[in-house]
Amino acid sequence: MTKTVIATEQAPAAIGPYIQAARVGNMVYTSGQIPLDPATMDVVEGGIEAQTKQVMDNLMAVLAEAGADASSVIKTTCFLSDMNNFLAFNEVYASYFAAGAPARSCVEVARLPKDVLVEVEAIALAE
Repeated sequence: MTKTVIATEQAPAAIGPYIQAARVGNMVYTSGQIPLDPATMDVVEGGIEAQTKQVMDNLMAVLAEAGADASSVIKTTCFLSDMNNFLAFNEVYASYFAAGAPARSCVEVARLPKDVLVEVEAIALAE
């Protein structure tokens, strides 16, 4: 099978040596999305709610470019800089999976790129 690189201007460009996502067959593997505004490449202002919304918007844009959406997500891995933000993160995160949440891991990490509060990556099925 061939790997197809997925790239969209609706999500932030990579800030390192990686791609936004790869599609192999009907499987989509996204890189972790952080709360960067794709237009400015600046971290969005606000707390965990604002940052989670931007992360999820970025993730949905990458999935859409790959021919997938929230309902096709099989698994996410979520990274929080502070597990005290878990409940507020969950509220925003859950709003993107109204049709049913995927399998998930959620861990606290010591630090994230650009000192953001949250990062999320996904594996999905595409059309």
